[in-house]
Amino acid sequence: MTTSSPTTLAPHPRSSRVVQLPRRPVAVAPVQGTLALELEPLLEPPTAEVVPLDPRRHRGLHDWVVRFAQAAVEIAGGDRPAEQLVRHTDRDTYADLHRRALLVARAGCHRPGLGRVMAVRPRVHSVRLCFLAADVAEASVHVRHGERSRALAARFELRQHRWVATALEFG
Repeated sequence: MTTSSPTTLAPHPRSSRVVQLPRRPVAVAPVQGTLALELEPLLEPPTAEVVPLDPRRHRGLHDWVVRFAQAAVEIAGGDRPAEQLVRHTDRDTYADLHRRALLVARAGCHRPGLGRVMAVRPRVHSVRLCFLAADVAEASVHVRHGERSRALAARFELRQHRWVATALEFG
């Protein structure tokens, strides 16, 4: 299916003529504006392991990442003190998270982590995990902030029997 119609150009300021140019036919896709979405709720977290892993271990880390991500977005928003995640982040990741909290606090004229009252708080909507090795996992997190969606990507490594965030990227 193609459509074509003439294009009308506005007259030049010193001329009273209106010029019409013919348009080239443009192909129109047979299906427009549709996405392949699965609308059924997820009952179990999806698995995308590069290495085989015990499902109980996957479920345990999944639940922990949900809590970690919720705390991280609240820290980045200035609602929690960054010190709450000091044991679960490496030095660079903690410094970046603390810097984000300070910037938000400075912009809002308050001290970070004092539980300011926000009309809308961020909420973790979903988490997807991928195990690259038995002791390395990456997560993508969907965060809802009112009607808006944000993304958070994280990398976790098992260090001394404890999962530690070694990278956080806010999108």
